[in-house]
Amino acid sequence: MQIGFIGLGRMGSGLAANLVKAGYALRVYDVNPKAVASLVQVGAQATGSARELARVCDVLFTSLPLPRDVETTLIGESGCLSVLPEKSTVIDVSTIDPQTAIRIAEAFTRAGRAFLACPLGKGPTHAAEGTSPIFAGGQKEVFEQQRPLLEKIGQPVYLGSVEQSTAFKLISNLIGMTNMAVLVEGLALGTKAGIDPQQLQDLLMTTGADSFQLQLRGPWILSDDYTPRFSIDLAAKDLRLSVAMAREWDTPVPFGKLAHETFRRAQEQELGGEDIAAIYKISQDAKNDSPKKL
Repeated sequence: MQIGFIGLGRMGSGLAANLVKAGYALRVYDVNPKAVASLVQVGAQATGSARELARVCDVLFTSLPLPRDVETTLIGESGCLSVLPEKSTVIDVSTIDPQTAIRIAEAFTRAGRAFLACPLGKGPTHAAEGTSPIFAGGQKEVFEQQRPLLEKIGQPVYLGSVEQSTAFKLISNLIGMTNMAVLVEGLALGTKAGIDPQQLQDLLMTTGADSFQLQLRGPWILSDDYTPRFSIDLAAKDLRLSVAMAREWDTPVPFGKLAHETFRRAQEQELGGEDIAAIYKISQDAKNDSPKKL
């Protein structure tokens, strides 16, 4: 089986490396030569362009920054769809909106090719470990055919259509990022009140204020560690897509909008490359009252 991978960023590089480790012959392409070189070092084969890669693939993965990048790469005027072999499948692991996913899936159906939208549930570390949830959408028979391959790079679960899988990813991030925005406000208030930061977090975990973000990122905030496991730039992009999706479906998400504004403010303060925990720096003037390091 010929497998290709387009897009070797922080998420894609880990997934691609796991395919090589699993023993698959993998061809790769990225606009960044250094990203390609790092995969060649672990056993992948470089190709000169996305279309060149698509011509020889039974299964083609894509992991790209924005919905328009996925759409252009796959079904644009010079996209990969026109050169894909018969009975080939494209598996997109990018975070895209349902409307874009539907357009791509419909184009693939017309061309007699298979398409799965498979956004990931966690960050680059989990992608590299092969433990990230994979929210698969598309034809069930195609998913079952590709399940063994997906299990080599993560933990796939079938959600139904491409609309449902891509919507779920945006809903998950809408909830998670909004929780993060409220969490840092609470931590900043606790600091203003003079509560010991460690005790504050320990006690919050025993109440209804407990959350995944508190348990994961609370300790990072305590130690001023804002290494980008999931960056503010990525969160702002996903929130923008989530809010736009809600608007398309005429569903109000006022708290999601406020969270998006928080992350946009963080970008304006040049924090976009830091982890989402860094929005603590702009919450209630928290940057002037950082908690003591552990």
